[in-house]
Amino acid sequence: MKNGFFLFLFICLIASPALPQTPAVKPKKTPAPKTATKKTPTRTKAVKASPSKKGRSSRKSTKTSTAFRPRQLTPTPDRYREIQQALADKGYLKAEPDGVWDARSVDALRQFQTDRNLSPTGKISSASLIGLGLGPNTAPMPPAGATPADVSPPPPPTSQ
Repeated sequence: MKNGFFLFLFICLIASPALPQTPAVKPKKTPAPKTATKKTPTRTKAVKASPSKKGRSSRKSTKTSTAFRPRQLTPTPDRYREIQQALADKGYLKAEPDGVWDARSVDALRQFQTDRNLSPTGKISSASLIGLGLGPNTAPMPPAGATPADVSPPPPPTSQ
């Protein structure tokens, strides 16, 4: 009997590493209260703390931006007028350019984008501006359906 008890203990000690181990239950962390941040040229954004999830790091990270640079959100009425004038010159806009981006302007731009094999969204894009001749100084876009053989290369610069 005495040997049986020791044998039982011995087997339990040897078999215990093979048994599945359950992790200790950690107490849930409550997120820190939100704090208001004031916008300044140099600022630090606080990242909202979320409860950690399986497979994700629970480390909080902060983002810093070194310079605050305002961006233009919409074109000015003068720029809209310039785009409308380019659409009118190419025959897409039938109305007088007035600097107001309305449904007629969207439809004209959408038709222009379709003819140039661009995504016909009706939204002003860099490819659309370049096609209208309002983008950076690049070679003009070939007409819709043109092959590379149809387009002649630009003349070489002349030296004086």
